[in-house]
Amino acid sequence: MVRDLDGAIGEGWGGEQQLTGSHVNVILARRGSVTAAALLTAFAQPSPGHTPVLACVGGHETKYEPIWPPLVMMNKATAVTEAHQTMTWGAAQLGLGQGTLDAVADGIIEATDEYIVFAAVWVNAGATDETAIRKANRAAIRKAIEMAVKGRDPVAAQRLVDERDALTSPFYSGE
Repeated sequence: MVRDLDGAIGEGWGGEQQLTGSHVNVILARRGSVTAAALLTAFAQPSPGHTPVLACVGGHETKYEPIWPPLVMMNKATAVTEAHQTMTWGAAQLGLGQGTLDAVADGIIEATDEYIVFAAVWVNAGATDETAIRKANRAAIRKAIEMAVKGRDPVAAQRLVDERDALTSPFYSGE
């Protein structure tokens, strides 16, 4: 049985540390589906510091080409400073595009417009290493797409259930 990928979800982390790493959440949507319609609504409603874009690559704006399958990216961290915007819509966008194309090259997804890849990306506002951010995003989205297509590892999912009372987060310091 072939798994229907509409609404399939994945996540991935790339990079060695928080300052140069990136976290990506992916949702795959079949063109014309309710999932695609809902996600494309977000694409049409940017807000200050949060701009969804159709990921494109090229050495100059006049030479841009969209990633295929279509990749719509949205930043999770509010991009206020010029440096953070450059990291997000420059280095991260390029890395996300390359990682999506890696997934195509590896046979995980096809270069088709039948599915849209939606990616929410977190880039540290203090990041300064464009190459590290590009590489982190490339690895993160490749991992996220694979998880969306293949599903969550059932052993890892069960481990979380088994360890649920001892789970931690780097953003939680309570008991």
